[in-house]
Amino acid sequence: MISYYTQLQGSRVQEGAQQITVAARDAAFMARYLADYRFVLQQIGSAVALIHVEPDFWGYAQQLSSDPHSLPAAVASANPADCAGQESSIAGLGRCFIAMARKYAPNAKVGLHASGWGANYDVTLNTDASYDVAGNGRRTGAFFKALGADASDFVALYASDRDAGYFQKQDRNTWWDAANVKLPNFHQALQWGKAVAEAVGKPVLWWNLPVGNTALDDSPLHYRDNRVDYFLTHMQELADSHAVAAIFGPGASDQTTAESDGGNLKAKARAYAASRTPFCQ
Repeated sequence: MISYYTQLQGSRVQEGAQQITVAARDAAFMARYLADYRFVLQQIGSAVALIHVEPDFWGYAQQLSSDPHSLPAAVASANPADCAGQESSIAGLGRCFIAMARKYAPNAKVGLHASGWGANYDVTLNTDASYDVAGNGRRTGAFFKALGADASDFVALYASDRDAGYFQKQDRNTWWDAANVKLPNFHQALQWGKAVAEAVGKPVLWWNLPVGNTALDDSPLHYRDNRVDYFLTHMQELADSHAVAAIFGPGASDQTTAESDGGNLKAKARAYAASRTPFCQ
């Protein structure tokens, strides 16, 4: 799996709106950027791979407008060789990314990245029982369908870029209740993901899942979390929510890893594999 996450670093603009309103409209930058994406795809060639396109970027675009066709971007002018027929908008850019993957990496699966906060409210941390979680997912799904995601293979979602224990030490509560009694919880997150999937018509892939577990001590490389234990023991629930993969990995160098978690991730993965329970729906 390759997470193509270079627009922010390559453009050197401020993270967020400027990625859309400045960098994406700069034809010279976008020409270099899309040429780099082409190079990556050419290295993949006929290999089997997952291509995950630009975490966060599409969420920042969604925050600016629910209609990506209304957000200008240099697409055909920046890459006439591959995307001459695409409109000059963020919607055209999404379609360009997918079309280029089909052209240069025909055996790869490609997907854009949806953020839980893209609709200007972080639904994965919602604590209001009356909030319309599925409605939020449908709005996000409609945005991604306008990006052309219905022609992709999956939509990537993420739970958190840090372990919950790390954020707790920063006085932020990002825990999901594993008992699914209080909010936020796993049922809510998977309900949102299911609504996104159904609106786009494609399955979802959970990415960047924190690796921590509750036996750790919240020191660097040993922060607590509960996503490993929940996801790898509730695979049928994931399948029922139209998820096709759960990808674990730290979001920063000081977070828990598979080498520092006391063997929990590997043990849970081995136990799931030994159960021979199919992960499909």
